[in-house]
Parts: sequence; structure tokens; C-alpha cells
Amino acid sequence: MIEVFVESIRVNMANYKRVVMLKEKSEGRYLPIWIGHFEADAIAIPLQNVQVSRPLTHDLLRSVLAAMGAKIVSVIINDLADETFFAKLVLDHEGRHLEIDSRPSDAIALAVRAGVPIYVAEAVIDQAGMRLDSEADEIEEIEGEQIRPESSEPAPAVDDERLSIFRQFIETLDMDDLDKGKEGPAGTK
Repeated sequence: MIEVFVESIRVNMANYKRVVMLKEKSEGRYLPIWIGHFEADAIAIPLQNVQVSRPLTHDLLRSVLAAMGAKIVSVIINDLADETFFAKLVLDHEGRHLEIDSRPSDAIALAVRAGVPIYVAEAVIDQAGMRLDSEADEIEEIEGEQIRPESSEPAPAVDDERLSIFRQFIETLDMDDLDKGKEGPAGTK
């Protein structure tokens, strides 16, 4: 498992779709996950320390879990199938380890509220992760996108149709401001 943090939430100005950009803590790879408008707000509100007058859905779920004696330990983005990411909430309930199926956006919203780590399975980040460091010496261009190779081994075949939605979004991003959010939650890097 690879630990990541929420680097940013971005908006595609062409269609106003949101993507949460997760970044590896120890490496320079990013994992973009498309999310809905409300899910983006659910993640952004605690990250920006916005006070709300009444508990939002994720605040309520966290409170219910706590009232029932369960503690959120971490979240894991554990699979990617048919362009859909899958996640699990990892809970501790009276010494029992529980893993609950979740949408990644909901898991991330709970993780930022609870201040717990977010992990991504290596297979997922190997499949959908990308490097956005355009200043590197070893940059190659694939379908108009600049990607830094992970190793000297040949890259696996790219399924252009499945990745097209990410390419379209990335083409609309302003890459100059990626370095502005280097710190993760609570000052971590």
C-alpha cells in the first residue's frame, strides 16, 4: 500500500467536472479520481476548515461510528475496474478489524475529517497514477501527454479508450500551480 494525501481538488473549466488529485507522500506520482460536485465540497470543506452550522452527511457518519464505538483507522483505494475506483473504510470496533466497501470520494471525505491515512493499492497507482513533473530530464510524450517513465522496463500497453476521460481533463489543467499545495493534511509532506 502506498500512502497518499489530497493534493488538490480541481475543476475542468470546459465542463465543470471535479477531480480529486491524490499525491504519493514518498514519490511524485498523482492519482486523479473524478468525483461529483457535492463530493468535492464534502472533501474541500474540512480541508479548508470551513465551519458549518449543522453536521453534513460525512460528519454525521463519523459521529455515528464514534457513538457506536468504532474508530476509523484508514481508508484504502483498493481497486480500479471499468474506469471505476473502489475503496474501503478500515475501522476498529472493540478490537475487531472491519473493512467496509465505500466510494473513494466518501472514504476520502471521512479520512480528512478523521485525520487518518489514505492508502492506494500499488496495482491501482501503477495502473492509473501519473507523474506531472514537466521539468524532469526523462520525459516522454504519450498521446500528447507528458509522462515520466517509472522505470527502464517497457511500459504496459495503454488502453487509450479507458484513459481518454483523464487525458481530456488533464489537457484543461494549469500545471503551473501544482507545486503550490506541497503540504498534506496537518502539515505532512
